[in-house]
Amino acid sequence: MAEKPHLNLVVIGHVDHGKSTLVGRLLLDTGQFPAHLLEKFKEEAKAKGKESFALAWIFDQLKEERERGLTIDVAHKRFDTDKYYFTIIDAPGHRDFVKNMITGTSQADAAILVVAAPDGVMAQTKEHAFLAKTLGVDQMVVAINKMDEVGYSKEKFEEVKAEVDKLLKSIGYKDDQLQYVPVSAFNGDNVKEKGKLDWWDGPTVLEAVNNFKVPEKPVDKPLRWPIQDVYSITGVGTVPVGKVETGVMKPGMKLIFLPSKKPGGVVGEVKTIEMHHEQIQQAMPGDNIGANIRGVAKNDIRRGDVAGPVDNPPTVAKSFIARIIVLNHPTAITKGYTPVFHCHTAQVACRFEELLKKFNPRTGEVIEENPQFLKTGDAALVKIVPTRPMVIEPVSEFPQLGRFAVRDMGQTVAAGVCVEVEKA
Repeated sequence: MAEKPHLNLVVIGHVDHGKSTLVGRLLLDTGQFPAHLLEKFKEEAKAKGKESFALAWIFDQLKEERERGLTIDVAHKRFDTDKYYFTIIDAPGHRDFVKNMITGTSQADAAILVVAAPDGVMAQTKEHAFLAKTLGVDQMVVAINKMDEVGYSKEKFEEVKAEVDKLLKSIGYKDDQLQYVPVSAFNGDNVKEKGKLDWWDGPTVLEAVNNFKVPEKPVDKPLRWPIQDVYSITGVGTVPVGKVETGVMKPGMKLIFLPSKKPGGVVGEVKTIEMHHEQIQQAMPGDNIGANIRGVAKNDIRRGDVAGPVDNPPTVAKSFIARIIVLNHPTAITKGYTPVFHCHTAQVACRFEELLKKFNPRTGEVIEENPQFLKTGDAALVKIVPTRPMVIEPVSEFPQLGRFAVRDMGQTVAAGVCVEVEKA
């Protein structure tokens, strides 16, 4: 049978609003998790006085997480509907774990935003929704969860829905990108079957995720292939590996690797392409491949370089203008600050050259021109200068190569997108 279309799904929302429980329920109700193991988890959970966490434990298989009752790592789990197979990227809700949320969401095709009916919109609901928008997630199911705790009240659902809708519209989401569903993840109402939510005439959670669209594979764009690792294989030659982000790669193509260790890049020819240890005739966006490149030595290229066609090479930035949101900085970001930017497979220290404008993160309107500093929660337009050559592209042309996370002191301090590039 042919493989079903694949979608990456990120699950976001405020801590304790039931993300892991919903994911556990989805896996259980689609038969991806054996019921007898759930019984075992339930016994364990009961013994620890944490009965309500049993479903979440399906997902949080790290022992530390069980003890703390929190989701720390980004876990990847697969589940299937009749239409798609999904990889769930479970993004943690806690502040310190936002970095996972960023690395998770930047590869997501769609999101489930979980909002607990008793609480409504909370701080992290806003932060995660804004991040999802900034990082290019343009379709979302809003699961209004814990309906059992509000007596399955239709009025309460409508009230929270209106509140979330107002938030999402202010960030720039449109009606056709959003679906709202009431749900009790803990009891399973309206995940697969309506259950006690019999007044609801819209989709279940599983029906709603089936309404997502598979993004078009950007095959008509020029090839962009960020390099993850470079191997030298005896009797074969130089074999870079990485995921094709845009375009199509075929044997015989001439590629340029930039910035590379040689000024102006190095050029080589694709001899063969391998995926999952089998030779393939062409590589498409999303394919993780290794390719044997003739004319390039292992030491010429490194992780973070990007390959593209000789006649449409990747853009090496002298500087770039970016839209960022400051997620978590202990003090303030000022001119001259030089943290590490993580963009595709590159990690390069970059300097904040100018702080151009500060926005209202919810509405996008300019609050201040040339601000002196930026602090946690601020959204801004900035000019960035890499300390060594790096490839970055405008998000409007190559979204996959235009998004980045900014890290310093072991945490993610900001996330953003490149809006224009001054070429080196």
